[in-house]
Amino acid sequence: MTIRNNAIGRGAVVALACVLASGVTWAQSNSGKASVVSESINTTNVHTTSSPTAAPHDNTFIIGKNDVLAINVWKEPDVSRSIPVRSDGKISLPLVGEIQAAGQTPLKLEQDIATRLKNYIEEPEVTVIVQQINSEKFNILGMVSKPGTYALVGNATVLDAIALAGGFRDFAKQKSVYVLRQNPDGTQVRLPFNYKEVIKGRNMAQNTVLQPRDTIIVP
Repeated sequence: MTIRNNAIGRGAVVALACVLASGVTWAQSNSGKASVVSESINTTNVHTTSSPTAAPHDNTFIIGKNDVLAINVWKEPDVSRSIPVRSDGKISLPLVGEIQAAGQTPLKLEQDIATRLKNYIEEPEVTVIVQQINSEKFNILGMVSKPGTYALVGNATVLDAIALAGGFRDFAKQKSVYVLRQNPDGTQVRLPFNYKEVIKGRNMAQNTVLQPRDTIIVP
């Protein structure tokens, strides 16, 4: 009886061990599946939240000559393209022909293009985005290495303009630089710029962000 009981006991232990091992394997397998499912869900969420949204139609910026426009006509790749505004202020598009762009807002140009496309496309959806601004410029004159007219890109400051113009020439009055700015009413304002102060981190407000048609004078 003792031998039989021991045999039974050993059998029970072996069986229990098999059950436990099987349970661990099942748990690991399902844990792996759950991890994969969770990872898949997280990936889906990332793609969903990062999907691009349509840019709003711009009714404020005035398109100028040499600006580059991205014109998209929904489901019409043959008409959609990136195109610069010519020196005469016009652009040319398939089905549309020549159309005035300079002096228009992107929203107004969208409407004009859509009106012409209605002869060929039912309910055309047009988006115009100013891809590159080349029409807004500033001047820098006087004692700099490369005086002239430059494209106004981004939030360029007076300091940026001086660097773009190659820096000061000998005997430039670096404390007496100024910006001539035209107001909407036609009047002009003079904004002083002391280079010596700015490079030392003092009175940084005078390093103003440039506006179109600003003229920097370096005496």
